[in-house]
Amino acid sequence: MFSHKSINFITGNKNKLAEVRAIIGSVIEVENQAIDLPEIQGTIEEIAKEKCRRAAEIIGGPVLTEDTALEFHALKGLPGPYIKHFLEALGHEGLNKILDSFDDRGAEAVCTFAFSNGPGSEPMLFQGRTQGKIVMARGPGNFGWDPIFEYEGRTYAEMDKAEKNQISHRSKALASFQSWLSENKP
Repeated sequence: MFSHKSINFITGNKNKLAEVRAIIGSVIEVENQAIDLPEIQGTIEEIAKEKCRRAAEIIGGPVLTEDTALEFHALKGLPGPYIKHFLEALGHEGLNKILDSFDDRGAEAVCTFAFSNGPGSEPMLFQGRTQGKIVMARGPGNFGWDPIFEYEGRTYAEMDKAEKNQISHRSKALASFQSWLSENKP
């Protein structure tokens, strides 16, 4: 059961915060706290659960955390949950060069939200996936790897926010969370 009027979304990324508020803000008030949490190595799901557990302990209440992965088909899922570090080290062009020797430029954007009612509560996962491909950067470069992830002919960066929020991996994961919220509110 979820009886809170607001939720603490743990992120320091203003773009992620804006997307989450745009997608579920009409259902629940989304507050924000930026906490520096160490990230473990593991599967997408293991990383998401551990991050959420730690955030709930620090906040002492309900939290929502988010982890994004970008899986390259040719690399059997890499860089996956480590995309942030790959992007920082290589940039958009470097990520493209990784795939130059492969025929398959297919990729899957994965968003995993983890929710915990508070310390000691086992996190629940809500995941969304969007199939696309990796292309040379197109569009504004102000939100992570959006300029190189193409979905049906356009990169995420070339889409306006409302359109991206309808089809993105994040919107799919939040739709699942929103459905759970509506079923579990008193």
